[in-house]
Amino acid sequence: MLRGALMAFQIRAVDTLNQLQIAELSDLLIACVEAGASVSFMLPLPKAKAEAYWQEINTRLQQDERLVLIAETETGEILGSVQIVLSQPENQPHRADLSKMLVHPKARRQGIAAALLTAAEAGAKTQGKRLLVLDTANPEAERVYERGGWQRCGVVPDYALWPTGGFCDTTFFYKKL
Repeated sequence: MLRGALMAFQIRAVDTLNQLQIAELSDLLIACVEAGASVSFMLPLPKAKAEAYWQEINTRLQQDERLVLIAETETGEILGSVQIVLSQPENQPHRADLSKMLVHPKARRQGIAAALLTAAEAGAKTQGKRLLVLDTANPEAERVYERGGWQRCGVVPDYALWPTGGFCDTTFFYKKL
């Protein structure tokens, strides 16, 4: 991946993750956490822990509890990923959570996040969801969501920790589909 070089990519949903995809998604997760993404993991993030996470996501995917979308090059190199958490409490069957929007730091600012967001919304709608919610600690991601028509709900101070430690504020968004 070369920063600044325009990359051709496609977005697709996956039904199951193979070992190569789990390894690549683990590398993606590690790269994003190392770049400061507050996505539930602290530094250092060992490869084994990242792989265990994606193995668990693969189980959830196969149980129809999640949608996983990946952005990849023509050669299959994974540039980004996003998840829709479909399983919700019984009084919330109409909504889902958008989770773990990840774009490799070297592939950012190429429309990958916006394309993943659009595909995730379409996938959630296909699953009968009418409302999506998400949270983020990243101001650049906030702009992507706002441009995509998401509504800001508010900010919770000290909601989570940055990967290196120290509290970060988190902004919540929703979108009616």
